[in-house]
Amino acid sequence: MEYQLAIIGGGPAGYTAAEAAGKSGLKVVLFEENNVGGVCLNEGCIPTKALLYSAKVHDYAKHASKYGVAVAEASADLPKIIARKSKIVRKLTLGIKNKLAACGVEIVSGHAEIMDRNHVRCNGTIYECGKLMLCTGSETFVPSLDGHSNVDYWTHRHALDNKELPASLAIIGGGVIGMEFASFFNSLGVKVTVIEMLDKILGQMDSEISAMLCAEYAKRGITFLLGTKVTSVAQKEDGIHVAYENRDGAGSVVAARLLLSVGRRPVTQGFGLENLGLKHTERGHIQTDEHLQSSVEGVYVCGDLNGVSLLAHTAVREAEVAVNHILGVSDRMDYQAVPSVVYTNPEVAGVGATEEMLQQRQIPYRVVKVPMAYSGRFVAENEGVNGLFKALVAEDGTVLGVHILGNPASEIISVATIAIETKMKWEDWKKIIFPHPTVCEIFREAF
Repeated sequence: MEYQLAIIGGGPAGYTAAEAAGKSGLKVVLFEENNVGGVCLNEGCIPTKALLYSAKVHDYAKHASKYGVAVAEASADLPKIIARKSKIVRKLTLGIKNKLAACGVEIVSGHAEIMDRNHVRCNGTIYECGKLMLCTGSETFVPSLDGHSNVDYWTHRHALDNKELPASLAIIGGGVIGMEFASFFNSLGVKVTVIEMLDKILGQMDSEISAMLCAEYAKRGITFLLGTKVTSVAQKEDGIHVAYENRDGAGSVVAARLLLSVGRRPVTQGFGLENLGLKHTERGHIQTDEHLQSSVEGVYVCGDLNGVSLLAHTAVREAEVAVNHILGVSDRMDYQAVPSVVYTNPEVAGVGATEEMLQQRQIPYRVVKVPMAYSGRFVAENEGVNGLFKALVAEDGTVLGVHILGNPASEIISVATIAIETKMKWEDWKKIIFPHPTVCEIFREAF
């Protein structure tokens, strides 16, 4: 069987590339071992946001009196929340399959193995291809903790399908995934403890913004153990014991459930990657050029596998660039404006450089900060909630980074992304007419 493009992995990078190539008339085969949509659609981005929106609605119901609305004894039905999440996933998965079919893409369900750059074996059949694209995604990294193999712990996958609220939950890892689940379970009344090795939550995100979010959730009852190293875990009759060490000495937390959320890593094993002889970077990731082509001509690497940005929206853009290169269309990948969002309540979003990055690179900048309360729409819809808009601006007025705490940060961060991508000057904001009243007006207010 001969194809012009073979794609291994049906996540955001894989299905985007397949659709784009199919629409352009290429004969495409897409291999996916599990469900089309990848981790993002089936057990990541979409299902977690479905859960978090249910939690947000629950939060609004609990505090409806602040808005002059009476809601008697708001309660959450976790099995129904999980069922709604699953229905959404099924609907979107079917939608992707239908789109790919309409583009003439052949979807092969099974474990694909690379024989060489032009041949892939799956279900006993050998497929010949002119170009090969690798989009195998990433997997949960489970740290080797003393005793973890004897503990019935959760990863994010288990937490997504759990239908019974635990009395308490310990989360190892205060990154994006850890904080989103901390937000969800805290909203539903679970006692949550977050244990993070760094001195801050949310890793590479703006420190001031992450500190504000941490303080907000501490007020809501989440216990944070920052700068804390977990030394062992053990399953006992009264729950799971998590032993740790920090600047105050040794201690332990006992919880009904334990969620391990210390990060993800690219999937590199089990599909014959070693048969291609690809070059790697100093950090051990697969080397690609600005077109996402590897050191082997005709072999492209998109999404989490290349290790540059483990985000679904980055993978989508990478896939588009790679397909354009295959088609001979001028395009290149640019990572200077990749937005990051944390879907807690309130939301956090950032794009471009942080202060820490600029200081490390010794790039001069000035900080422009205004409370989100400068937006009338924000005040109208966020009773008693604080927020912050923060922009980092170069000496010539070019926007270098924007960081936001407050709803709906996930939606308005796109404005900043465009500004950074186009190297917009700060004074250009006042030339843009924003609809009133909208939270987006915060950009003009900051100016």
